[in-house]
Amino acid sequence: MTFVLNKIITLILVPLYLCPFLPFIHIVKIFNQPQELISLSENGIGSEEDPVFLTAHRGVHAEAPENSLPAYEKAVEYGYYTAECDIQLTKDNEWVLNHNSDTGALFCEIGEISEYTLAELKTFSYKWGANFWEYEGLRIATLDEYLDIFVGTSTRPQIEIKGDNLDMLCKVVDAVKARNMEDQAIIISFDMEQLKVIDALDSGIELWYLCGEITPEIISSVKALDSECWLSPNFEDNTKASIQLAVDAGVGCSFWTVNELEDAKMLYDMGIRYIETDIFIN
Repeated sequence: MTFVLNKIITLILVPLYLCPFLPFIHIVKIFNQPQELISLSENGIGSEEDPVFLTAHRGVHAEAPENSLPAYEKAVEYGYYTAECDIQLTKDNEWVLNHNSDTGALFCEIGEISEYTLAELKTFSYKWGANFWEYEGLRIATLDEYLDIFVGTSTRPQIEIKGDNLDMLCKVVDAVKARNMEDQAIIISFDMEQLKVIDALDSGIELWYLCGEITPEIISSVKALDSECWLSPNFEDNTKASIQLAVDAGVGCSFWTVNELEDAKMLYDMGIRYIETDIFIN
C-alpha cells in the first residue's frame, strides 16, 4: 500500500507540488526562506587568538535543507570547525543522512528509512528545507557522499549514529578509514554501547557522547572508555553548576544547540570554546 501511494505521489503530486505557477508552492517558500547567519566575532564573542569552534548543526540548514549535501558544502565554504550529520540505516544496510527514522519531515514520499533500499530512497523528492526548490535533482545523501565533501578540507565531519544498530558500525569506521580521515572525523551517539563498539574497533576516531544534563556518572562513563571521549550535552538541560562539573573534571565539551548570543557569551565566559549551532558563524 505504501509503495502504491508513493508511486502516486512521485508521478502525480510531486510535479504539482513543485509547479512554480501554483499558489501552494509560494506558501511553502515563505516557510523555507533562508535564515540570516549571525557572526559571533562581530558581537564580541571569540577572537582570532581565542576562537569559538563552531559545529554546523545538520549542516548550514539556514541556507539549504538539513542533512543535504549543499548544506555541508556551505559548512566548508564558511569554515566551520565541524559539520554534524545524522545517519540512518536503509533496508539494504547502507547509511544515509536523515535526522528522523522516517522520510515525512523532508521528503514528499513517506515511510521508514529502514523500509527502503538506497536505490528507492534516491528517487524521493524534497518538500521542505531552506531553498529546497533551488537544488534541482536534490536527493537523500549517503554517508560516502557526505564524507567526500570534507576530504582535503579543514572542516571535520561529525557523524551522529541514529538507531540502535551495532552490527553495521564497522561500515561507518571503514568509510572513514577508506578516506584516511581517522584524525579528521568525529563519531557521536546517545548510545554508549555504540561508542564502545567503535572504540573496540581500534579506529582512532574521536568520540563524543551525546547527553542531557551533565552528571558525575556521565563524566565517569566517558572517562572509562579506552579512547579519549568528549561530552556533547544539550545546552538547555544544563546549568552553570552542571557545566562546571565538566570543566573541573577536564572533560572536553561541545554544547548543542546554542542559538542565542547571551548563551554563547555565557559559555565562552565559562571557558567553553566548542558549540553546535543553527545560525552562528565566526
